[in-house]
Order: sequence, then structure tokens, then C-alpha cells
Amino acid sequence: MNLKERFLKYASFDTQSDEASQTYPSTAKQLEFSRRLVEEMKAIGMTEAALDEHGYATGTIPATAGREDRPVIGFIAHVDTSPDMSGANVRPRVIDHYNGEDIPLNDHLLMKVADFPELADFKGHSLVVTDGTTLLGADDKAGIAAIMTAAEHLVTHPGIAHGKIRLAFTPDEEIGRGVDFFDVQRFGATFAYTVDGGYEGELEYENFNAAAAKIVVQGKSVHPGYAKNKMINALQVLAELNALIPPRQRPEHTEGYEGFYHLTAMNGTVESATADYIIRDHDRPLFEQKKAHIIEVVEQLNRAHGEGTVTLSLKDQYYNMRQQLEPYPELINKAIGAMQRAGVTPIVRPIRGGTDGARLSYMGLPCPNIFTGGMNFHGKFEYCSLQSMERAMHTIVNLAESWGE
Repeated sequence: MNLKERFLKYASFDTQSDEASQTYPSTAKQLEFSRRLVEEMKAIGMTEAALDEHGYATGTIPATAGREDRPVIGFIAHVDTSPDMSGANVRPRVIDHYNGEDIPLNDHLLMKVADFPELADFKGHSLVVTDGTTLLGADDKAGIAAIMTAAEHLVTHPGIAHGKIRLAFTPDEEIGRGVDFFDVQRFGATFAYTVDGGYEGELEYENFNAAAAKIVVQGKSVHPGYAKNKMINALQVLAELNALIPPRQRPEHTEGYEGFYHLTAMNGTVESATADYIIRDHDRPLFEQKKAHIIEVVEQLNRAHGEGTVTLSLKDQYYNMRQQLEPYPELINKAIGAMQRAGVTPIVRPIRGGTDGARLSYMGLPCPNIFTGGMNFHGKFEYCSLQSMERAMHTIVNLAESWGE
């Protein structure tokens, strides 16, 4: 199966995760795809292909003769797609030799170059687009397709010398639970790469430090005609709280290394209200300052409205993997070299988000992130370049060979 066929087949699986679910994986439909991947790993000649009790599909490409003592390298991608948009009945369409103009996704929807100027970079490429009613699933089925095609290439070309290679396909990355039960020791890799980036050439080894904040306000509902000095309007208290968050430190005003506070949900009545925030910053001291600020805001509102009016639950989610990767510069240097040999210009930049690799790095498996060729993830304007995906595949092959030297 070639790369294009593989990706289009993978896109047909509905693997959307569900953040409201209490099961692991969060949706049973992810397992159907993971089982398919295990079968495919066996079919192409890999060993130790298995699906464990937590939904992790893993397999091995044995070392070539004389390379058994080389570091074991892993490649990791996630099977689930985002809860932000439906992943059912995905109908991808391939545009060969894209002409650089606006793309009609259906009779009513255009993907406009004016809205997505990066499209101009893909003139002449073969693009896979949606039909405008679902996401595509390139995040991260483009990564899985690149890994599996690279694996088949390595198995069928024994003249490429390499050490032992381990593959892992994880569930629930999109809802932050992707490696909750990942057994690093059992996986057995010394280093790994997540293949979960976007634009061709992306190489990422810095990500946000991340925390989640849940605010609960207990108000006091009184008839508004007789409310003076009695009512505490929980919704108004939340509005006060949000006004005390620096307005220029919101996602819509930040880029690069700049962190933010992001209000993701707000619900309630006069009597009771809740709000959810995520807090992000690449710089650990600035991250801690942001958390300290929201704690102070809550304390300030309790002084104004009465102790216990506002409660805060603040939980760290993941940290910047850079400090875990800096002791191993060869991880980055080999990735840069592998990309260059694949005809790719490396683009080293921070992730304005997180990956399974960030958590894995703190679990003892240093794990930077490389590109897949997918763009506009999580929505109906998602697309991917088959040429970029192919270069991601060759980058993986080159990495395997480089670590086997």
C-alpha cells in the first residue's frame, strides 16, 4: 500500500475522542483503528505487534544484523481526532497539482487563499482536502501514515542498516490523556520522536508549560427589586474576575514565545457560576507568575465579596520539554540532518501547545516532535500535502538509518 492509499484508508476511520468520557480510551471506536494498525504491522513483517489493555498499539522493526547494540528509537503518533469537529463519514478529496487558487470544498464553501495564505506555499503539490462538513484527520493520521510507510520501507529494504525501532500509536492525545497509561519501560526505547507536527520542516523541542484553572463562584440570589446590599451575582463576579486577567495576554493577542490565559468555558446563573481557563507560557518563571496572579485575583474577589465566594482549582498539566531534551543535542542534530537528506529545510520553532512527547519527556523518554505535512488541524479547512507527508516518511527512514550508524 502506498502512502496516499494508506492515508485515505486511515481517514475513513472515525476515531474522535471524548473529553467527557470516563473510560480509557475515551471512545471504543479508536480501538477499531488501533486493531487495524496491529494487523497491518504484522502483515508488513514487523514483530511484537500488539494492542494492550489501554489501547496502545505497538510493534517492532528488529535491528539489522550487527546493529543490535545501537540505541532503540521510537516513533509515536496518536490515533484519535479532535472533539472540536466530527470525524465521522470523512470524505477526502485529492487535488493533484494544486494551482494556488481558492479551493471549493463543496457548493457552499470555499477555502480562500486570503484566509489561509500558507496555501500559496503548496502550489504544485497534491493536496488532500475535506468536503467541508468534517475534519480530515491529518492530525494525526498523516503522522501514522508516514510512520507506517517508513516502517514498510525499512522492512522491505534490509540493506538500510538500523538499530531496533519501536512504534507506538496512542489514544486520546487530543483530550490530554494520550500517555496516562503509557509504559515507558515496556516500550523500551532510549529516545523517540512524535510525528505530530504540521508544516513541512517543523522540528519542535519546546512547548508550553500548561495548567488548567476551574473557577466556581457561589452567589446569593435575591429578588432584584430588593437586592441592594444583599445579592451576590455569581455571573457578575466572574465578569469581574475576567476583567482582572491582563487583556493583552489572551491567545488572540499572542504569538511565538508569548504565553496567555484562555477562557474556554463559562456557565451559570446568579446563584452559581463556573469558568474554565487554561494557562500557558514557555518560560517557567512567567508560567508560575501567571498562576500566582490568578490566585491573587481569587483572593481579591473573596476579600470584596466574602470568604468562600470564589474557589479555585488549579492543576498543572504538562511542562516545557526543552529542559529534558537539552542534555541530548544529538536528538535534534540527527533530526535536522535527516530532514536535510530528505530535501527538507528544517524549521525549529516552539510548539504553541503540547504533545504526548512533552509528557513522555518527563516520564523518561526524551521525545521531540517532527512534521507531518498537515495544516489547519481540527476543522473543516484541514488539509495535507502528499509531497510533505512523503518527505516526513523519508525523514523517519533517515532517522532510523542515522541512529543505526
